[in-house]
Amino acid sequence: MKSSSINKILAGLLGAVGMLTMSLPAAAQSWPERPIRMVIPFATGGGTDILGRFLAQKMSEGLGQTIVVENKPGAGGSVGTADVAKAKPDGYTFLLGSSSTHGINPVLYSKLPYDPIKDFAPIAIIATNKFVMAVPSSLPANNLQEFLALTRADPEKYVYASSGNGTTSHLAGALFTQMSGIPLMHIPYKSNVPALNDLMAGRVSVMFDNITAMQGQLASGMVKPIATTGDTRSPILPDVPTMQEQGLKDYRIGGWFCMVAPAGTPAEITERIYRELARVVALPEVAEKMIAIGADPQVGSPAELQQLIATEIPRWKSIVDMAGAKVE
Repeated sequence: MKSSSINKILAGLLGAVGMLTMSLPAAAQSWPERPIRMVIPFATGGGTDILGRFLAQKMSEGLGQTIVVENKPGAGGSVGTADVAKAKPDGYTFLLGSSSTHGINPVLYSKLPYDPIKDFAPIAIIATNKFVMAVPSSLPANNLQEFLALTRADPEKYVYASSGNGTTSHLAGALFTQMSGIPLMHIPYKSNVPALNDLMAGRVSVMFDNITAMQGQLASGMVKPIATTGDTRSPILPDVPTMQEQGLKDYRIGGWFCMVAPAGTPAEITERIYRELARVVALPEVAEKMIAIGADPQVGSPAELQQLIATEIPRWKSIVDMAGAKVE
């Protein structure tokens, strides 16, 4: 990514930090007095995990307490998210959430074990990201049109993997099959890690996931990118055309990361966490690391996160309805 682009992002982040100058209440000044638990509702090694562990390390330094990362995957992130929703709101449990946990799951699951708005205190938007469509390096297709020609000739031969029913990975694939007219079979995994392993081995034909999650596999050359899913190309993959550039005009999908706490967590503590996140993400080494793994750092306030969740749920519902995605 060009240094001018990085500097522009850093300038915006530093400006946000500069606005956080008010002193904190005494209760927040004495907190934290023991280690903090950060729940990541996805498996170790995935994109959310990579981001969360990096942020936890930097935040621990600023808060003076260890942030213990706990992975609780399952049901598209619902298992770990529900765990945080039920946790004691004492400021010692937080969730690294995403567009899956707080945008898609409320649409797909009829009996979701948490309410994405009522059960959580919003803390911050952390970043957004684009998705990439990738295939095994051995597949004889190097762009979208070649992939479409290959799969149209024998659609029953090809399947797409996802990181689980109801995840953004699943939904991105379902939207693709609907818009392309290729009836690819869906194979859901418990997380993106085993799905990516099978993609590299050629046991599945294609996978859609955020660039953060696929960065290592793409860099190794074990999988190759076919297209990205935003309105513009990714600065991480500048040579990979978007879906729209390659003929799928209305295809666009992406994700975001956030941090929330159990509802009832003292506002002065969630504000302290927000301030610490803003400080950490504005550090040049942190922002550059996030950009390098495919995440676009965009720190947003608790109010902005609350608004994002409220607007994203109906947006994802329209995508789910269009794609005809179902969770069995």
